[in-house]
Amino acid sequence: MAVLSIQSHVVFGYAGNTAAVFPLQRLGREVWAVNTVEFSNHTGYGAWKGKALGANLVSELVSGIEERGALIRCEAVLSGYLGDADIGSVIIDTVKKTRSANPQAVYTCDPVMGDAGRGFYVKPDIPSVFREKLVPLADIVSPNQFELETLTETGIKNLDDAVKAVNILHEMGPSIVLVTSFREKINELSMIASDKKNMYIITTPELPLGNGAAGTGDITSSVFLARYLETRNLKKTLELCAASVFGILESSYKRADFSQSGFPVELDIINAQQELVVPSNFFMAKEI
Repeated sequence: MAVLSIQSHVVFGYAGNTAAVFPLQRLGREVWAVNTVEFSNHTGYGAWKGKALGANLVSELVSGIEERGALIRCEAVLSGYLGDADIGSVIIDTVKKTRSANPQAVYTCDPVMGDAGRGFYVKPDIPSVFREKLVPLADIVSPNQFELETLTETGIKNLDDAVKAVNILHEMGPSIVLVTSFREKINELSMIASDKKNMYIITTPELPLGNGAAGTGDITSSVFLARYLETRNLKKTLELCAASVFGILESSYKRADFSQSGFPVELDIINAQQELVVPSNFFMAKEI
């Protein structure tokens, strides 16, 4: 069985498929990667080369997979950075085709739009594509706190606000909501996971990553999906995901060159790959 991952690709560094494909593979998933953009590096550097690849090419690549009769072996579709709003329609078509071939297939939507402090880094017409089309179609949706506020059109100041926003997002369609980053206290970061019946929060120390690390949402969504397909247990999935992501970020921090001020830290995925399989830390998820 395979995961069809439709998101951005960078040549240098880690973001989109570059941050998602290897973790999925390391956790035992075959991955079919379809790139929505081809950039020299992620946009956190402020400058890059490359271009969006366009809806027609994405559609053509998925059609080629379909013509091989391969979609029956697709257990999940994962979408992330779109590049162009038109790709949203291609993803909708892809999910419908995949579910037709394999009714058990899971669609995970990572609604990549922006982040706290940085704001939006996508084209203005993309947020409405996520809110109105892709999120309602998803089984799992994985926003960060900024994206959760955007999708639900609510402000989040504390845990009660976050819980209300998660429930609003459930009402939009997804059966599972993963908030990949939630900050309520200084020097701590949390994730929240809910399946309508149960809601959990898990908290880790916040590492001093300077200008942050691009690709953290991408790797978090991919690890969560891989572990959920493996366990079908929300609490265990959240605990494994948080431990792996923290382990990768901790290694990234230790190996980072902070002399190059102004640039994000690159994820240390390859060197710290054992953190994906057997995390060296454990954090307990607590029921909300």
